[in-house]
Amino acid sequence: MYQYTEFDREFVQSRAAQYRDQLTRNLAGTLGDDEFRPLRLQNGWYIQRYAPMLRVAVPYGELNSAQLRVLATIARDYDTPSPELLAQAQATQDKIGHIAAPKLTTHYAHFTTRQNVQFNWIPLEKSADVMELLASVNLHGIQTSGNCIRNITSDERAGIAVDEAVDPRPYAEVLRQWSTLHPEFAYLPRKFKIAITGAVEDRAAIAWHDIGLRVLRNAQGEVGFQVFVGGGMGRTPVIGTEIRAFLPWDQIINYLEAVVRVYNGWGRRDNIYKARIKILVKAEGQRYFDEVEAEYQRILANGAHHTIPQAELDRVSACFIAPVLTQCSASDAEARIARILKAAAEDDVEFGRWIERNVAAHKNSDMRAVTLSFKRLGQAPGDATADQLKLAADLADKYSAGEVRVTHDQNLLLPWVGCDQLPELWREARKAGFARPNIHLLSDMIACPGGDYCALANARSLPIAAAITERYQDLDELFDLGEIDLHISGCINSCGHHHSGHIGILGVDKDGQEWYQVTLGGSDGSTLSGAAKAGKVVGPSFAADEVVDVIEAVLEVYKDQRTVGETFTDALQRVGFDAFKTAANAARHATARATA
Repeated sequence: MYQYTEFDREFVQSRAAQYRDQLTRNLAGTLGDDEFRPLRLQNGWYIQRYAPMLRVAVPYGELNSAQLRVLATIARDYDTPSPELLAQAQATQDKIGHIAAPKLTTHYAHFTTRQNVQFNWIPLEKSADVMELLASVNLHGIQTSGNCIRNITSDERAGIAVDEAVDPRPYAEVLRQWSTLHPEFAYLPRKFKIAITGAVEDRAAIAWHDIGLRVLRNAQGEVGFQVFVGGGMGRTPVIGTEIRAFLPWDQIINYLEAVVRVYNGWGRRDNIYKARIKILVKAEGQRYFDEVEAEYQRILANGAHHTIPQAELDRVSACFIAPVLTQCSASDAEARIARILKAAAEDDVEFGRWIERNVAAHKNSDMRAVTLSFKRLGQAPGDATADQLKLAADLADKYSAGEVRVTHDQNLLLPWVGCDQLPELWREARKAGFARPNIHLLSDMIACPGGDYCALANARSLPIAAAITERYQDLDELFDLGEIDLHISGCINSCGHHHSGHIGILGVDKDGQEWYQVTLGGSDGSTLSGAAKAGKVVGPSFAADEVVDVIEAVLEVYKDQRTVGETFTDALQRVGFDAFKTAANAARHATARATA
C-alpha cells in the first residue's frame, strides 16, 4: 500500500494543528459559528441530527493495521455522547408501523459506499484531539465534505485483481495529490466525486460518478484512460457519458482540469438541486464536450500544463510497496488449494460456502483476497465496533501483511492471504463474527445511516435493513436466491446507492410519515448486472410494515419464473417488470388486510 512521505506526514500534522487553532478560537467565541462552519466542513466535521459526525478519508480504500487500531481507539474513547444527549436522542426514536426502532449505538465506526469511515457521536470540543490522533497515523478528514473534489475511490482489489489491465492506485494517488486543496477547485458549484478502476469488472461503480476513469491498454499496449463524465444519483439519476475512449495516461491531470474548469464556470450556483455536473452535461450535451476539448487544447498551448512526467509516476508508484511474497506456479497453486479445500470441506461444509462467497482469486496464484463480512443480525450494515476494528487489525497483521481495504459494499477485504492460511483464517474470522458467507447475497446489503442519525434523511433506513436481515437469515435460502444487490437510502441524496441496487429502497416523506419506494433492475455496472442503470420504481410508496412483504413477493416471482441458473436481473429482464410490480402491489394489499 501507499507509504506516506515526510512531506505527506508534515502536511497532515500541520492541518491538524491548524484545525486545533480554529476550534480553540470558535469555542472561545472569537471565531463565529458562521466563519467556523466552512473550516470544520473542510476537515470532515458535520453537525447531524443529534451530534457532530466526522468523515475520515480513506484514499482508494487502503488502511493499515495501525490505522485500524487508531480508528478503534476513536470509536472506544471518543464516539461517546453524554448520557443526557443519548437519552434525549433515544427518546425521539419510535416504531415505524410495527417495526421497532433499533437502539442508537455508540462506540462504532461506519464504513461508507465511498470507502470512507464515519463516526456519529464525537463531541465537537474533542474534535481537535481526534484530528491529531488521526494525523499520528497519516489519516485526516480533508475534503470529505464541501463543494470540492472529494476522496477518490477505487476498486478494492486494485493491484491484485486477476481481471486488471493496469493497477489504478498510482494514478489515483497522483490525482489525490493534485486535487487536495486545489485553489481553483475549492469552491465548485457542488461536491465532485471521482472513481477509478483498472479492471474489466467494475467494482468501483465508475459510471455513477461525476468523473469515472478506467485505466486500460490500447491495441499497441499503451496505457491510457477511458473517461466518463456526468454520472450521479440523487433526485436525477444519470449514467456517465463517455467523453474520451482513450486518453494517454500522462494527460489525465490536464484533461481533468479542463473538465472541472468548464463545470466550475458553467455549473449552476443558484439551485442546489441543479448544481451537479450531471445536470450540466445533460443540458448542454455536445456543447459542453466541445468546450472541454477546447479548454484542454488551451491548457496544452499555454505551456504551464500538468503533463505527468514518467519520473513522477515512477516516484509515486515506488511508494506502493507490496509485501514480499512467495509465488508458486499456477498449476501447483491450483493443486494445493484443491487439497486444502477438500480437507477443510470435509471438516465443515460452511468453509466451502465461505470459499465460494468470501474468497476471490489473486494475481499471485498462491494468494487470495478475502472479504470480512460486516453484515450481521443486530448490527447496521457497515458498522464496526471498537473491538471489531481491533480484531480486524489483528487478522490483517497475521494474515494480510498488515493491510485491509474498505469495499464499496461496506465490508473489509484482506488483500494478501496465502492459500495455505485460508482454513486458519476462516476459523479465526468465524470466531470474530466476520466469516458469514453472504458476500453479494441479499443480506450483504448496502444501507446509509438514514434518519436515525442524518439530519437530511426523510426516513429511517436501519430498521428496514434490520427487518429484511431478520427475515433472510437462512443461508440455504440465500444461496438459492443467488447474487442480489439490495441497497437502501434514507433520502433522495442516495448515500445508500438505492438507484443501482437490483432491489432498491428509498425512504420518502409523505405527510410527515416515513414511507418507502421500491425500485427493481438497477446496476452499478458490474459484469453480473450488466451496464450501469437506474432501477425502475415499482409503484406508489409502501408503508414500513409492507416493505419486507413486498421484497418477499418480488423474490417469490423470481423463484417461480426463473430458469436453471438464471440470475435475478436476467429473470427480471426476461419475464418483464409488470409481473414483479403486480406481485409487489398484491403484497401491499395483503399486508393491509392482515393488519386491519
